[in-house]
Amino acid sequence: MPEPKDIRLLPDGIHIVWDDGHQGYHEHRALRYQCGCAECVNELTGKRVISLSDVRRDVEALDYAQVGRYALQFLWSDFHLTGIYPFETLRRLCQCEECRKAKAEAGAKTGPQPG
Repeated sequence: MPEPKDIRLLPDGIHIVWDDGHQGYHEHRALRYQCGCAECVNELTGKRVISLSDVRRDVEALDYAQVGRYALQFLWSDFHLTGIYPFETLRRLCQCEECRKAKAEAGAKTGPQPG
C-alpha cells in the first residue's frame, strides 16, 4: 500500500502526494463526514450515526498526525479528533480528478447497483 509522502492542509482541502506519485485530494467536509470513529459510526452495526448535514460546512482539518505506518489522524476545526483514516481508506475516498473519472467509468461499466 502506498504511503503519503507530502500532506498539505490548504483552504480548499487536503492535498496528499503519495510515494507512488499519485496527487490525492480530499475536500475537508467530505473527509470529516467519512470519520469511522465510534462517535460517527455505531460500533455494533457499522451504521453511520451522523449525516453530512451534521458536519459544519466550514469545517477544516487544522492539523494531522501519522498513526504508525498505516493511517492519518486529523484535528478538525469542530474539535473532532478521534477518527483514524487508514491509508487504504484515504486512497479509496480520493476526490482528485483522476480518481473521480475512474470511479465514474467503473460505475458506467457495472451499471446501476441494487439498493
